[in-house]
Amino acid sequence: MLSLCLQRNFQQRLVVVVSVVLLLTGMASGQKSKDKSGYDRSARATVVHEANVYVTADADAQKVSVVTPGHEVVVVQRSGPWIQVFANTDIEDTSDENKPEFTDDSNTVTPASGWIRDKGVISPATPGGDAILYGAAANFEDEASQPHAPKGAAMAAHLLYERAADYFPQSPVAAEAAWRSADIRWQLEKEDISTLPSAKEQEAYLRPQLYEGEMKKVMKMYPGTKFAALAAYDLLDNKLCGDWQGLPKCPEMESGLYEKYAQKFPDGPKSAEALYNATYRQGVAVTMYNVQDDRKRAQDAAQRTAALAQELKEKYPQSDFAARAAAIAYKVQQGIPIFGNDSD
Repeated sequence: MLSLCLQRNFQQRLVVVVSVVLLLTGMASGQKSKDKSGYDRSARATVVHEANVYVTADADAQKVSVVTPGHEVVVVQRSGPWIQVFANTDIEDTSDENKPEFTDDSNTVTPASGWIRDKGVISPATPGGDAILYGAAANFEDEASQPHAPKGAAMAAHLLYERAADYFPQSPVAAEAAWRSADIRWQLEKEDISTLPSAKEQEAYLRPQLYEGEMKKVMKMYPGTKFAALAAYDLLDNKLCGDWQGLPKCPEMESGLYEKYAQKFPDGPKSAEALYNATYRQGVAVTMYNVQDDRKRAQDAAQRTAALAQELKEKYPQSDFAARAAAIAYKVQQGIPIFGNDSD
């Protein structure tokens, strides 16, 4: 399964590395930490382009590594057009075409010291750095959406969005950057899991679960925002059935999930869509109950379909989902199957 490079273990190592560096340079003498994470935020930085890491401050020197966009470095010192850093060395092995694009930092080596050119380096102290990081991430995200996307574009977008929110928590774009970063990871893992045989399992617990940490962090950090509502909507994926297998219990259960979501986030950007999904699944349940010749449950589901469609019309009259739900309710009322073959 794809696992995005989140640099947790890397950052833990940086705590130790930077503490030593600050002690040796005298920067930490008599000072309190400016950051609860254990190291000075001013030492942290990322790059918006590929940066070669050299043994010495010389372009002709031996290359130690390459820092790709969004990965973090720790600035040790500056010397003219050069910066000495402790750089992440999680370089992708391009010799293996089947290697996942996103790898786990726990398998990477300890960050190495080296020198990079002082260009394209963004830190929490960079003026306008939030817009630069956000814009660079958006550009990479656009590249990743193209038919022949450059390798690493999605990784760069994910990480640069993450840095924008992390480095500039008070920025107007922080909430959206955090959401976009989390959503990129979510969608990629979702796509990867869909290729597994277990994806067809009816019960959600029988397939690998999508990592929820980043989505829950968005909800915790930005409560009451549309981005918290978007994160909550994605989290529903972990509760849905893999395959209905023609049984009404799945669409019934999923309908309830979507209806509760719409009730909890009535003003969210996904609320109308959630209510439509609930309506559609009730319509599917009608078809399945009819196949089972369970008229009582089919009638109850039909009434629920009509009620949900009416609720959508009243709450979101301008939404396309209201019209789509009306069409579902009409087909149910006419006895037209919603699921499977609807021809007579």
